[in-house]
Amino acid sequence: MKNLKYIFILLLIYTSCEDVIDVEVPNAEPRLVIDASLNWFEGDSGEYQTIKLSLSAPFFDNQIPPALGAIVIVTDNTNTYNFIDSNNDGTYECFNFNPQIGQEYTLNINYNQESYIGSEILVSVTPIDYVEQNNEGGFTGDEIEIKAYYTDPAGEENQYFFEFKEDTEINPSLEVYEDEFIDGNQIFAFYSNPDSEVGNQLSIKNYGVSKQFYEFMFLLLQQTSDGGGGPFEIQPATVRGNCINQTNPQNFPFGYFRVSQATEVLYTIE
Repeated sequence: MKNLKYIFILLLIYTSCEDVIDVEVPNAEPRLVIDASLNWFEGDSGEYQTIKLSLSAPFFDNQIPPALGAIVIVTDNTNTYNFIDSNNDGTYECFNFNPQIGQEYTLNINYNQESYIGSEILVSVTPIDYVEQNNEGGFTGDEIEIKAYYTDPAGEENQYFFEFKEDTEINPSLEVYEDEFIDGNQIFAFYSNPDSEVGNQLSIKNYGVSKQFYEFMFLLLQQTSDGGGGPFEIQPATVRGNCINQTNPQNFPFGYFRVSQATEVLYTIE
């Protein structure tokens, strides 16, 4: 009888804990999001480039609103490149861009009566020497691991931005590296995915990037890495890119303006 009484009390407790709790997530005013990565791949002229502009949205929104009606211009010492949103979807296109190693480019955006600006130098890239696969990786010894080897140029400061993406994946895996302790040596970028399967095609892209972009992406990846907490965890700080709002500095944009030489290797997982 005593045991039945305890069971009855437990049932009351469990059946009374089914109330729906509404979580209120604070909404901030939308900010301009700048996705401006101008990439010059080996074997390509680099003339066609795109810049995507959107607006920040609440966490649970399924739609990302595009930023329409902006004036987007990129300039160097002598040329002006106009980016036009021909499809009215927030993707601004340019068909005559002229990439030059070491050239500084400046992005100017006029949106919603506010002016945004950012500058970057086009950084050269280090080619990928070869790709190595290990089928006995991970804690269990049965995971596929990929290493993309490259040789760092000696006597100069270099930073690297790697993008790995299998043809079965939606989002790429991103990594950044610097040569502080490996100057002039051969080193590798590392990729592992528990869902990798034999026959999948893996795209490995390497971008030459500036020290400023390396630091920006390093902090961003730290805050968004696995195990970094859920959507309600307070982030240590807002990671700001290299674009500023000249009209209203408090209304700073998200995103980054980057100009890179790039290389790509397609590898079939064995």
